[in-house]
Amino acid sequence: MTMRHIVIFRRKSDVPANAELESALTSRMANLGAQIPAIQGWKFAKNELDRPICWGYVLESEVADAKALDDYLFHPLHQALVADLKPYFEWAAVDYTV
Repeated sequence: MTMRHIVIFRRKSDVPANAELESALTSRMANLGAQIPAIQGWKFAKNELDRPICWGYVLESEVADAKALDDYLFHPLHQALVADLKPYFEWAAVDYTV
């Protein structure tokens, strides 16, 4: 069994754009997958089309099972990143078995 964890991100509508901060945060997101042992697969991408329905970024990750997902979600590096993301981004997630 493999679990897939999909997250979409966008800047909060009431937060002014800050290109330097956004670049730093998204760089951390892009690199996090290589830093947490529970993660088996990691893809991070920026949206390429300007459509009202689209969010800014997508993260697709894979882990072995629900326990491994918890290991990732509660890992100190992930928790630190989440704390820094919260003021700037909003997100939605879906977790499912592949």
